[in-house]
Amino acid sequence: MHIPDGYLSPGSCAAMYGAAAPFWVIALKRVQRAFNARLAPLLSVCAAFSFVVMLFNLPLPGGTTGHAVGMCVTTVVLGPWASILALSIALLIQAVLFGDGGITAFGANCFNMAVVGSLVAHCVYRTVSGRSPLASPRRVVAAALAGYLAINAAALLAAIEFGLQPALFHDASGVPLYAPYPLGIAVPAMMLGHLTIAGWAEAILSGGVVAWLQHSDAALFKLHAPAPLNIWRLTRPFWIGISVLMIATPLGLLAAGTAWGEWGVDDFRKPQARQEMATASRNVAPPEKAPRGMERLAKVWTAPIPDYAPPFLKSRACGYVLSAMLGVGLVLAASLGFHAMARANKRRENIHPSL
Repeated sequence: MHIPDGYLSPGSCAAMYGAAAPFWVIALKRVQRAFNARLAPLLSVCAAFSFVVMLFNLPLPGGTTGHAVGMCVTTVVLGPWASILALSIALLIQAVLFGDGGITAFGANCFNMAVVGSLVAHCVYRTVSGRSPLASPRRVVAAALAGYLAINAAALLAAIEFGLQPALFHDASGVPLYAPYPLGIAVPAMMLGHLTIAGWAEAILSGGVVAWLQHSDAALFKLHAPAPLNIWRLTRPFWIGISVLMIATPLGLLAAGTAWGEWGVDDFRKPQARQEMATASRNVAPPEKAPRGMERLAKVWTAPIPDYAPPFLKSRACGYVLSAMLGVGLVLAASLGFHAMARANKRRENIHPSL
């Protein structure tokens, strides 16, 4: 579901940045306004959790792979606006450092997963859970349903964005310049795996974490309550869980295949990769070579650690663990940096309230 560079036209990328930008601005303002001592540790732990969860690839029908996102968990704990920021931070680090999702397509990926995913999860969770007690089983069901619908909403948007490209952007002979498969192929190919496997993984993850929070410390649900003195200690079980997940990330390498729509430019020239693309796309063969526009945009950014594989490590499993540790460290640093900026802005407002 991470759209790479080259699959969307420059105009599409600009439009998706434009679509995501207002939500980033509103999220920043709302989070700064609601800033309290709880926000930094909870934002950090939720962004780190989402980053690590996305490393666990799952085999999907058609020989492709997918993953959960954790969008409902971040929304339940943080609320939708802070969730948008947390997921955007995780997606930014994935794109810049590891090449998981494109720089040009960052706006689209954030709009699909961080913005729409968080808002859908929030609306469904609030509607289904209603005013039930925090420890009610109804909230577990609400979280599971919210996670399932949120990730499928994000996948559907990505499929539509892929599928519109051949119709809107092609050369004089009708050859696609960017993503090669039309809506009639892109939507079923993306949705089959998410409706049957990835969506249920997100549902189990969301419901499971909410059930665990209910039995461990429901105080994490109360974002706007006064922060206890040991708020970082309160999140310790979460950090322990994230550490275990980081060590287990090589399990994500067991799933063979590439996520639909995330094939590299070189894959269009490889017979085996071409067969995988066709199998996952209703047996419709891809173009003989990568679309011209895709080749051009794919060179916009070269990630220093592509595919979570540090070049100095021969073991891909060790590289995955190291990448997970590095990514979580950067997520934590980014979250603490935001915390420091929000705190400084709050202090300035208190000193100059008229401003």
